[in-house]
Formats: sequence, structure tokens, C-alpha cells
Amino acid sequence: MKDTALSKIHESLGAKMVPFAGYNMPVQYEGVKAEHEVVRTGVGVFDVSHMGEFMLKGERALDLIQLVSSNDASKMVDNQAQYSCMPNNDGGIVDDLIIYKKNDNEYFLVVNASNIEKDWNWISSHNDMGVEMTNLSEEYSLLAVQGPKAAEAMQSLTHLDLANIKYYTFDEGTFAGIDNVIVSATGYTGSGGFELYIKNEDAEKVWNAIFEAGADWGIKPIGLAARDTLRLEMGYCLYGNDINDSTSPLEAGLGWVTKFTKKFINSEALAAQKEAGITRKLVGFELVERGIPRHDYPIVDADGNEIGIVTSGTMSPSTGKAIGLGYVPKDLSSPGSEIFIQVRNKNIKAVVVKPPFYKA
Repeated sequence: MKDTALSKIHESLGAKMVPFAGYNMPVQYEGVKAEHEVVRTGVGVFDVSHMGEFMLKGERALDLIQLVSSNDASKMVDNQAQYSCMPNNDGGIVDDLIIYKKNDNEYFLVVNASNIEKDWNWISSHNDMGVEMTNLSEEYSLLAVQGPKAAEAMQSLTHLDLANIKYYTFDEGTFAGIDNVIVSATGYTGSGGFELYIKNEDAEKVWNAIFEAGADWGIKPIGLAARDTLRLEMGYCLYGNDINDSTSPLEAGLGWVTKFTKKFINSEALAAQKEAGITRKLVGFELVERGIPRHDYPIVDADGNEIGIVTSGTMSPSTGKAIGLGYVPKDLSSPGSEIFIQVRNKNIKAVVVKPPFYKA
């Protein structure tokens, strides 16, 4: 089990630590509901240093990215970020990722922790273009400072104008006295904020500076459990739950990052699927009756026939409703459709709704 550069700090703060994607990670500190509320109303800090980072450089870096990813990276300008996914050859998804464009010949890719080796091998296997690839995952720490007060609380630490770093853009500069920090705004919580990419040796200094600067704003450390409830309230996919090697990006509602204006891996088959129409779809739902949906619970129809599976589910701290995501047949995917979630052998009525579940 690997530690992040900050694992000892989390332990000293009383965090409950759990194994996650091969790392020793803080799942919660004072409790999921309280931590969730801090991010929705104030400012909290996640250590997400388990995520993977690759640098791609060279004249054909964009060509390689265009081949392995479904979105159109040619539309990006410098200092822009783009959400995308990497299709496999079988109609599924290798991983979802964020692509950062530094300049025409330099791209920074952020991938999921559990897929670092898989993604590296996948991209490498398609690199017959002389692109210089560097796996920086073991060198970088990643802190997500999230919440509506994040910019105000952090501004004293940098000359960068945090309030003007627009959604899915980034800047690079000095932060907490450390040079060359990437500061991005690609939040996974729906409450605004920033991500800080820093070298491992600087992580503790930056962590301490963040908490000192944010003290007047009630800043707190937040665990991965609250990160999950926050992203689920927004309807954001989690790899391994809602998308995987066998889920089509079109079924998963990721058609908006699947651009058929270019050729990419398996694009012809996915275009044919789009033309023919999908048979199942990832939907959001709210329970109408009492119960809590959980990952892998069966979804059934009014007659009790199993029609799908819950991919993510929780009791939403912000709305007080039991919510979830799951795959259902296309004819039951429209908002208002009635489905049932099997909770301990009891069929609990639910209704399909369009995410996000939480609206600020």
C-alpha cells in the first residue's frame, strides 16, 4: 500500500484511512455529512494525490491524443482543459481523463488512480508517432481546494487571479512560495474551487500554507467519502462504478465528449451504434419510498423483472433524498419513468430524473 506525501498528516488529524487504488487514503475526518456541507457552503481540501499524471510532448502529441481520446482536442487553446474518454476496441471505455493543453506540442493528462498502469500501456501501445511520454504520477501531489469560498480563501497565497480562472482552464505560477504550480478549475464537486499540482517534496509546505490562509474561512480537510457524495449529487461518472471497459460512452451519456468529426479508436463502431440507437442508458433516479440505493443493487420493473443495476447510490446530504445512477432500457430512461430498486429483497419505487440532483 503506497502512501501519499501527506498520509502522515491525515493520520495525525485523526482521519479514517482506507486502501484505495493501491494507496492509503483518508476516507473521512469528522464525518461525511459535515464534510460534504463544508464544501457546499465554505471551503474544504481533498488530498487526491493518488491520481495519475502523464506528460506528452512533441510535434505529434496532438495526433496521439486525437487517436486515443473521443473528444476533439484540436479545439483547445493554450491553458485550456478538456474532459474526454479513451474508447477501447470493444465499445467500452479504457478510462475517462482530463487533458490540459500547455502549448501545441505539450499536453498534461490526468487519469484515474486505479488505471494508471493500464492507461500508460494503452497510450504507449498506440504511440508510433515519436511522442515523448513521461509518467509523472509518482512525482506529483494533487490537492483539490473546493467550495464557494475557495478563491477568496486562497488568493493571498498567489499572484494568479484565482477568481478569473474560468471553468476548465488553468494557469501556472507561484503558489505558497512554490514556483511552477499548475492551478486548474476542473472541479468534481459542483461547488467551484481549484486543483493544485505540486511536486511531492513541496506538498506538506503547500498543505500547511493552505490551512493557515484559509483559517478565517473555516477551511477543513475532506475525505474521499464526501467527494463521492458531492460528485454523485452532480451526476458525474466515476470510473469503475458508472463507466468501465464494457460501457459505451454513448450509453453513459458521454456523447457530448464523443466527437465524430475525427477518427479515433473504435470511432466507426461507436458511430454505427449512434446511428442504430442505444438500447440502454445511464440515468439518474430518486427513490420515492424509504430506502437507500447502493452500488450493484438490482433495478427491476413494475413486474419485478430485473432490467438493470445501480452503479452509484447514496442518501444525498444536500437534498435529503435517496439518489442514484444506473443503467436501464432506453424505453424507461425518460425523466418521470417509474422503476424499482431492490433493497434487501424489497422493491422500492423510484423515478428517473435528469441530473444534477443538486442545484446551487
